Formats: sequence, C-alpha cells, structure tokens
Amino acid sequence: MIIKIKNKKLFTHCVLLLLIVGLGTSCASYSLSLAGASIPAEMKTFTVEFFENNAQIVNPILSQNFTEALKDRIRNQSRLSQIDQEGDAMFTGAVTGYAIGQAAVGGQNDQAQLNRLTITIQVKYTDNINQDNSFEQSFSRYQDFSGDLQTSEATMNTAIINMLTEDIFNRAFANW
Repeated sequence: MIIKIKNKKLFTHCVLLLLIVGLGTSCASYSLSLAGASIPAEMKTFTVEFFENNAQIVNPILSQNFTEALKDRIRNQSRLSQIDQEGDAMFTGAVTGYAIGQAAVGGQNDQAQLNRLTITIQVKYTDNINQDNSFEQSFSRYQDFSGDLQTSEATMNTAIINMLTEDIFNRAFANW
C-alpha cells in the first residue's frame, strides 16, 4: 500500500514535533510505576526488613504475611529490585496493634452488634537517595465483622494488610 503525501512540509513538521516530544519525555528525572508512583530514576533497589509483632494480642502469622505483602506490593508496583540489605529505599518497623473492639452496640442489653478488628503498623522508611523523603509513621486500618472472629479473621487480615501496604507504598512513593 502506497500513501501519497500531498503536503510534505506539514508532514516534516509533524515528524519533528513527535521527535521533540519523545526526546523531552525520555529525559525526565522521575519515572512512573504502574501505580503512578514518582520514584527517582537513580533509585534502583529496596529492602524490607521483617516486621516483628509487638502487639498485645499476637496473631502468629501476621508479621510474616505483612512483611511478604509489603515486598510483593513494591515488586509489583515499581521497577525497584529487592535486595536483602541496604537498599536505596528501606522499610523497617513492627506490628504495634492487633485489637478487637466493638463497632456498633444495640439490642436490649446493649450487646455488640458489630465488632471491629484493627491492625496498626509502625513504619520507618529511609530514602537513601534523598533523606528529605524519609519518614517514621504509624498506619492503622480496620475491618468490621459480626459473629465469630475465627470464621472471618484470615479474610479480614488479608484485606487489612492490602490496605496497609497500599497506604505505606503511597506514602513512600506517591508523596501523599
């Protein structure tokens, strides 16, 4: 198929414009990840240390599940490579809260109609490229449930961990 170009001058200008736009965007100092994160181009690696469980109520698999979920989120939503020590981005911390409380009270005897599971994580993020981006912060999320905790605990933990890792990722890499 042959395309005949009637206005060669217009065609040349369009090609030049596309080249200029393409070169301009390739020289940016920040690159975007799948999640829209703004990660400096010079940042290449990350480290997530094991988050110990220091909560009063200890769920035996929570620390491992949270630590692995945070690693997975960063691997899946950024171009950073995971290393065991001294990454350009470092995450340390602990599970500081695992609490079950009442979310709604009602009925004749003011019984709990709805309960709430809350997980709190203390995070220290160290940006070894730009120390101004480093922070230490507590993150907390919850899920409400009715009935027996054991029947929905695993599902709720997964949902809460997903919310927490999203919050931590966004705080570290999306500047919110």
